[in-house]
Amino acid sequence: MSTAADLPLEDRARLLTGADFWTTAAAPGVPSIVLTDGPHGVRRQVGASDHLGLNAAAPATCFPPAVAVGSSWNPDLARRIGGAVAAEARALGVAVVLGPGVNIKRHPLCGRNFEYYSEDPLLAGALGAAQVQGLQDGGAGASVKHFALNNQETERMRVSVDADPRTVREIYLPAFERIVTDAAPATVMCSYNRIDGVYASENPWLLTTVLRDEWGYDGLVVSDWGAVHDPVAAVNAGLDLEMPHGPNSAARIVEAVGSGELDEAVVTRAAQRVIDLTRWAPSDDEPAPDLDVHHALAREAATECAVLLRNEDAALPLGPASGSVAVIGELARTPRYQGGGSSHINATRVDVPLDEIAARGADLGVAVEFAAGYGLGDEDHAALLTEAVAAAARSGTAVVFAGLTEAEESEGFDRPDLAIDPRQVELLRAVAAAAPRTVVVLVGGGVIELEPWHDEVDAILEAFLLGQGGGAAIADLLFGLAAPSGRLAETVPHRLEQTPAFGNFPGELGTVRYGEGLLVGYRWYTSRGIAPRYPFGHGLGYTTFAVDGLAVLATGRDSATATVRVTNAGDRAGSHVVQLYVGGGPGAVCHPRRSLAAFDKVALEPGASTTVTLDLPRRAFAHWDGPRGDWVVSPGDYLIEVGRSSADIDADAVLALHGDVLTQRLDMDSTISEWAAHPVAGEGFRATLAGAAGGMPVDQLLELAGSMPIGKALDMLPGEAGDEARSRLEAAIAAQ
Repeated sequence: MSTAADLPLEDRARLLTGADFWTTAAAPGVPSIVLTDGPHGVRRQVGASDHLGLNAAAPATCFPPAVAVGSSWNPDLARRIGGAVAAEARALGVAVVLGPGVNIKRHPLCGRNFEYYSEDPLLAGALGAAQVQGLQDGGAGASVKHFALNNQETERMRVSVDADPRTVREIYLPAFERIVTDAAPATVMCSYNRIDGVYASENPWLLTTVLRDEWGYDGLVVSDWGAVHDPVAAVNAGLDLEMPHGPNSAARIVEAVGSGELDEAVVTRAAQRVIDLTRWAPSDDEPAPDLDVHHALAREAATECAVLLRNEDAALPLGPASGSVAVIGELARTPRYQGGGSSHINATRVDVPLDEIAARGADLGVAVEFAAGYGLGDEDHAALLTEAVAAAARSGTAVVFAGLTEAEESEGFDRPDLAIDPRQVELLRAVAAAAPRTVVVLVGGGVIELEPWHDEVDAILEAFLLGQGGGAAIADLLFGLAAPSGRLAETVPHRLEQTPAFGNFPGELGTVRYGEGLLVGYRWYTSRGIAPRYPFGHGLGYTTFAVDGLAVLATGRDSATATVRVTNAGDRAGSHVVQLYVGGGPGAVCHPRRSLAAFDKVALEPGASTTVTLDLPRRAFAHWDGPRGDWVVSPGDYLIEVGRSSADIDADAVLALHGDVLTQRLDMDSTISEWAAHPVAGEGFRATLAGAAGGMPVDQLLELAGSMPIGKALDMLPGEAGDEARSRLEAAIAAQ
């Protein structure tokens, strides 16, 4: 294979933009390869190409999207899904799968939340890294996306994000950082949006300073489809491959090299990365994957992803004692199992919830009937409602499917509110009033408002979007053939006005301000003392767990390990997610009240116990220090909490860390308080203050004037006194 240095400039420039919608350009000795959408399945288009999933694609297994996998809290599951997707990708001639998406769920109305894992960067990073490892161990390159700060669909191709550096570093970059450093993805896909006015595709701070210089990334940076505005500025910033084909991009790059606007060495380096990417090209005789095995994995994954939110008086699981079952809701018969837009998979088969529930019922001798309850078009709602209420009244338990249709959420637009169709709300309340017991199965790519019907129903199973095996998984969970083990990867609020970014989403006049700062998701609710409807990390099962014996041990100046014992105290097998949080922190900076620091999911038989050990590395305690441009661990005491959710804590312990002992460098812009607190110069400075304070206590003087820069204070001293004081302080500055 050719190297970039062997090729004429024109060929090198041509490699930096796609040949067409899904393939890279070829050059002498350099083959073209296919990149195509994922990440929960392969969308290999067989006809006309488009980016929003409007045209037909080859059949592929539709695994649960990230909204569901996030609730599994199981990196091994994400890894196995990645491996299966890779096998199908190679069989379909695909070299690079565009995914996973690891953007933070900043706001519950984001139309693409179905494609992202979580509101928490640690959870998103762990799952994303595992999926990338699975993909690439299986022989397909990954493309982690969308780098970075792409947290809405409104004006996504041009909105400028205004976020402070600490928030960017602690919330919006860590998932990408973990995937880059732990899993070495073949490509990183830059986002559409601007950051502080600069497009991500043309942002040297993002694509070079952070990604390459700080994180050591040596793979290829590809644009989101259509994200490049100026190909020369993009290559200069660190972008390697523009997708899809830019008609004039290669000529512009050659022209820029000739004029001196672009260094030819930069072009050569980018072209070499494109050449290196072709190592992921599949062979012509890739084995056909076993689609039956993959469907079984899709069903297994779906079972592990659903979250049991509510289960009053053990309404679930269903069985002969529950009486007959009325399945209500068109979404049970016409299932929604994936998101809309570029990740839309042509599933190899689809398990229909209604059919699967009827089959389980027949096996157990439970009668099952169906009523649509509502339509997905212009059906006669009154007639459907009457039929459904009658069926509910005849049943022992009504199982109502409700939620969001693809028309209500998709890539390309954000939802207007948290509500579901008012006809569904009317149906839920009417059925709950008529049926002895009511179970609700929620489907959709994002959380919804559960008012006003929540307290009127007995059980709620949050299914999100479960992929093609979701129907069977739901039936197994409802009838207790499997135990729910999912935990919420995002908070369910009572109402929209309680959410952290309310008033700062989706922005205005071309800019969105991340005014909530660090307090994204559960960090907001715990720090502000606001109780959501369901907290991050919440999830019930069909057994109970006891958690005790928390012990935390420092392993260095800025790291620790924690151990805790978990016991299955119930009468059936189940899984528990141990969630370890750092509660606040010492030092002068503000810390969220609670931040996820580690987690582990354990499966236990009845009566069994296990000890879980969790590592707490330096970054679990560190904050981003903007002036220093580095991570800092403040010395002092940290509260370590183990919980069942961000709002349900089982035990806590205090951990003392030495942290970083940092001495601030003083200058004339340092404040009086900073001079007084300095470990070397502070004692002498306080003595000088005491002599000049006219009898006022030094601490009182610091309260009054401590925030004043020392240079400004010296300007106010008369004549020789000011000159003498300035000379002494300048000597102290020089002696540092």
